[in-house]
Amino acid sequence: MGFLWFLVIGLVAGWLAGTFVKGGGFGRIGDLIAGVIGAVLGGFLFSIFRSLGGGLVGSLIVATVGAVVLVFIVRRIKRA
Repeated sequence: MGFLWFLVIGLVAGWLAGTFVKGGGFGRIGDLIAGVIGAVLGGFLFSIFRSLGGGLVGSLIVATVGAVVLVFIVRRIKRA
């Protein structure tokens, strides 16, 4: 069940990242991938700067921030 929640949070975080960063998302599969990778990236970044509290909301915030950073980097690379 934990893995299913991880995927759901990744999907929501990827969708949110696609909406926050100018230009829209990458589609459902792309948003899921960006969200899951962003969740890992966000977890790494927040562990450096001290993590947010746990729980669903904290996990969603961390995953969304990671996904936004990831989408921003990918879009910068695609432009170059």
